[in-house]
Amino acid sequence: MFVSLLRLIGAQVCVHACMTGIRMAAPLMALREGYGAVAVGVLLALFALSQVFLALPAGRYAERHGLHRPMRLAAAVATPGALLAVVWPVFGVLCVTALTCGAAACVAMIALQRHVGLMANGPSELRQVFSWLALGPSVSSFLGPLLAGMLIDASGFRAAYLLMALLPPLALWWMRPVAELPGHGQPAGDRRRSSWDLLRGKSFRDLMLLNWMMASCWDVHTFLVPVIGHERSLSATVIGTILGAFALAATAIRLLMPWVAARLREATVIGAAMLATAILFGLYPLASGPWLMGLLSVLLGFALGSVQPMIMSTLHQITPRERHGEALGMRSMAINGSSVVMPLLFGSVGAVVGVGAVFWCVGAVVGLGSRLAWRLPHATTEPSPVTAPPQNGGGDA
Repeated sequence: MFVSLLRLIGAQVCVHACMTGIRMAAPLMALREGYGAVAVGVLLALFALSQVFLALPAGRYAERHGLHRPMRLAAAVATPGALLAVVWPVFGVLCVTALTCGAAACVAMIALQRHVGLMANGPSELRQVFSWLALGPSVSSFLGPLLAGMLIDASGFRAAYLLMALLPPLALWWMRPVAELPGHGQPAGDRRRSSWDLLRGKSFRDLMLLNWMMASCWDVHTFLVPVIGHERSLSATVIGTILGAFALAATAIRLLMPWVAARLREATVIGAAMLATAILFGLYPLASGPWLMGLLSVLLGFALGSVQPMIMSTLHQITPRERHGEALGMRSMAINGSSVVMPLLFGSVGAVVGVGAVFWCVGAVVGLGSRLAWRLPHATTEPSPVTAPPQNGGGDA
């Protein structure tokens, strides 16, 4: 299982880094060409728009076909989309690239998360495997913007887009030996089942709301750091490094999450992270230089990076095993639906009252909403301490 998990993490890094690198480069290119905050908000929203409509179908597709076919589909969408930006690096084409790369990341992420959930046995292993899998987005959110920023400063935007286009095929090559697991293929009667039935459960509704609030914090940071950096005349490398520091901190905390998960229940971790995020958002607009912005970015990465493994573990505990794909799709649709609307709102509000007000408003909502975290259910069995990724279940081909 350990080798398979490493390969899945590596594949996740490649596909997700393609999106995060372009998500940093495309808005910066738009800003340098004279587009304003509202246009940048539109561009960022497009990364999530396709995911809103694809999330539930992608979940069902993964339930029917497993891991490898959805991953091949993701690469077949992401690479041509990124190459379009290499050939025609104009705003309209960048919007198409945003749609394709966002769609590919959605399909790949749901397939990978579902596969890893099937690898685990029990709540303890769920927390462990999702803690390790959560390293993938953290690493890719660091590497994607950093590599894109360095290539932009060294060789221009086209070189950055070309590198991003090469990453999804690399993911397919890296994960070739990973074997499919039994458990896909829906019964015919399930075709009449509505995914919205999942929202009848109060615990699931609360979890979706918490996930939306924390995902909005990621959106705020991703959207406003390039805007603030541009206003303060920071280079692409510095802006990419600040975003990369955030991702690196999220990676660092996720390295510790298997040990944290063995000692603290999900509600405790999520509630503490929400309170810390509210405080840091209150301080972020007051940062006067890149070093202080970098420090707050690191602290924010620690807080937000601890949440996803706990969310994923709880989701798999409160939904039936045969509906994990749908639940993952519902979660992705909810947070990406927010990601379509929120950047537009951030851009509009930021243009009127300034970016500091956006940080303060979102921080207040997250702080007040933290009490929902303490109501989340938790497993009755006490997990044992973890010293390494779990070794049983799954396997390589």
